[in-house]
Amino acid sequence: MTLNAESFAGAAAAAHPELLQRLHAAVGDAGLVLDPEAQAPYLRDWLGKWQGRTPVVVRPRDTAQTAAVMAICHETHTPVVTQGGNTGMSGGATPDASGAQLVLSTARMNAIREVDPMNNSLTVEAGVLLAQVHAAAAEVGRFFPLSLGSEGSCTIGGNLATNAGGIAVLRYGNMRDLVLGVEAVLPDGRVWNGLRALRKDNTGYDLRHLFIGSEGTLGVITAAVLKLYPQPIARATAWIGADSIDALVALQAHLRSYCGERLVAFEMMSQASLALVLEHVTATRAPLQGAHAFHALVELADARADGLLDLLEQSLGAALEAGWAQDVAICASTAQASALWKLREGISQAQVRAGKAVKHDIALPISAIAGFVADADAALRALLPGVRIVNFGHLGDGNLHYNVLLPLDTPHAEYTARTASLNRVVHDRVHALGGSISAEHGIGQLRREELPRYKSALEFELMMRIKQALDPNQIMNPGKLL
Repeated sequence: MTLNAESFAGAAAAAHPELLQRLHAAVGDAGLVLDPEAQAPYLRDWLGKWQGRTPVVVRPRDTAQTAAVMAICHETHTPVVTQGGNTGMSGGATPDASGAQLVLSTARMNAIREVDPMNNSLTVEAGVLLAQVHAAAAEVGRFFPLSLGSEGSCTIGGNLATNAGGIAVLRYGNMRDLVLGVEAVLPDGRVWNGLRALRKDNTGYDLRHLFIGSEGTLGVITAAVLKLYPQPIARATAWIGADSIDALVALQAHLRSYCGERLVAFEMMSQASLALVLEHVTATRAPLQGAHAFHALVELADARADGLLDLLEQSLGAALEAGWAQDVAICASTAQASALWKLREGISQAQVRAGKAVKHDIALPISAIAGFVADADAALRALLPGVRIVNFGHLGDGNLHYNVLLPLDTPHAEYTARTASLNRVVHDRVHALGGSISAEHGIGQLRREELPRYKSALEFELMMRIKQALDPNQIMNPGKLL
């Protein structure tokens, strides 16, 4: 294959044909995507909010090729945007419109290197899909608990880079809690091999946590050792209706005490959120008779089936007596449980059909949630009378998707202006209560300009010092996070 400037799209490529020759030597024909049509999926985020350009998409097949690519980019000061499954919610994996940023896709690094059921660990490369990890764990009678709607397309590298959350954080924690070791290529091409499958290693700074949640700004995660757990063989699921979010906060505290670690999920949605799903998602029906201000979807799971359903029934019976629940439906089959999960998982789809959502992925101390909701609801309705608030999320770990739904025909300029004012109302209140403006979606491009308002000057200084130490040429995912 003969390369020249005319073979590539973008002004940066035309200006630096020798860079492209070197990249080709590092990854070969299969490692370069040159055709504009073939590049298109890499240049737009899946929500359709951000569109970028690139001279070339590079797809290394392994860590060695990734290291070679990064050494070239470091030497030539070529900016790099690392991309996994491109399922992020904050634009963190999309290049900008300059046409100067190289996209480095980890999709070809998709090997499962080792399965160790005795150690309850699994070593995989960054491009392995989350669904493939689930399958590999199940083959040896184990379980990997990260659960996301995009599991068929999101990759482990992306999950790590954004510290993904999901519905099982209540019991198992975020992605940061599910990793024993990490391998990463530094911006200058050196490889840090931290693939230690240890649960105790008290030998200094825990460097893996620099890369987890860094959104590709410090290096390229190429592999990881993941924690495995016993495979749950029994589940018990219920839907609860409550008069207030205060009652649901009390209910989740009761269930955590009563059921212990068997409580895997405690998902919340407002009546307005449920109504959206029933209106816009086919083959759905209300799980309870009558309307309730708030609803919860609760699931217990265990490696033993003994008494799980009885435990759920007893705990919810006590909740009804205490007034924390007004009505309860306990599933008698897997099909019924799937129907309930469809209601929870259908909210995002329903929002797209019903309007233009201004989304807030926030985290709060659980004890502060009820007060926040009352205060924020009132403030938003004072700012925008008649506004539709779509409030749902992972109540068990304090993560709310507290969204404002504007009409579908809202002009873009008005949507942008409204977004800024609505964000201020919500995020100022979150910050005042010791919360976070990004619980599981990351900062990316979406929250980058807001972050300085809610991070102290010292926090920013420390983050920038780490960035400068690892990436002195400032080539890693520029314009994201920092």
